[in-house]
Amino acid sequence: MSIISVSHLSKHFQVHKKEPGLSGSVRSLFLRKYETVRAINDISFDINEGELVGFIGPNGAGKTTTLKCLSGLLYPTNGNILVLGFNPYERKTEFLKNISLVMGQKNQLWWDLPATDTFLLNKEIYDIPDEKYKIVLEELTKLLEVEDILKMPVKKLSLGQRMKMELMASLIHSPNVLFLDEPTIGLDVLMQKKLREFIREYNIRFKATIILTSHYMQDVEQLCKRVIIINFGRIIFDGLLSSLVEKYSPYKKIRAVLAQYADPKKIDRLGKISRFEYPELILEVPNKKANSTAASILKNFQVEDITIEDPQIEDVIAKVYRENKR
Repeated sequence: MSIISVSHLSKHFQVHKKEPGLSGSVRSLFLRKYETVRAINDISFDINEGELVGFIGPNGAGKTTTLKCLSGLLYPTNGNILVLGFNPYERKTEFLKNISLVMGQKNQLWWDLPATDTFLLNKEIYDIPDEKYKIVLEELTKLLEVEDILKMPVKKLSLGQRMKMELMASLIHSPNVLFLDEPTIGLDVLMQKKLREFIREYNIRFKATIILTSHYMQDVEQLCKRVIIINFGRIIFDGLLSSLVEKYSPYKKIRAVLAQYADPKKIDRLGKISRFEYPELILEVPNKKANSTAASILKNFQVEDITIEDPQIEDVIAKVYRENKR
């Protein structure tokens, strides 16, 4: 069942262009020049209930604009959107009570007050019954392990702690659909890991439908089976992450530490030598031949250590961007 349905969505902006300097400012008072920026250009996709989809692309690709259209913050130039059966830009109360948009670079918490004050405000805004509020607050508190900081002023919290509070404020009404825009931006590795675990647990426990944007490919790799890649406002890939890797990087690396020097000509027959600085050898081989090639190396050469490595997801995504330029 499609929870999110997007058909031929476009969003264009008129951007004012001004020449530099005082003369340019004066001229722009009388003759303003505008340029049309196509932030989103005819994209379509469907997302089913309970899916956790990675929505990725370089800076300026149209990710955040798409999420703003899906959440009703922006009115589309063209196309149709349905989220939970609603037109987002109509901003109906029933729709708003069932979605949440979390932006890693924006905050809704009151700086000088504890985060619980914001939670109570949201309780009233979303008309949450007292009993349900207590249950949800307790559940989120345990999931995010924040019992000891709930009553601390927001300004006293670390970036990671504030991000946890932002998530709680956005989830206190138990939304069925989450739009997460860079939720781990600026966080250290440990805090990124904890937030990823929370997002995964929330997705499973509440069967929430989630769209996640992130420049940290570990977020996408560990959370999302399906990815949608957007560049210059157009979708260039929509499918399984495993299929993306297979399509754009059909090779694996075999890294071996040799116990005795070997003739490079003999090694070259097994695969493409990516690097050979004795004793370290790195070979690139087709995915399907990785195991048999590793067995041949062990059989024909003296080896101290050998590993088969999958391609780095960052490298795969970078290759997708390079091959799909404007």
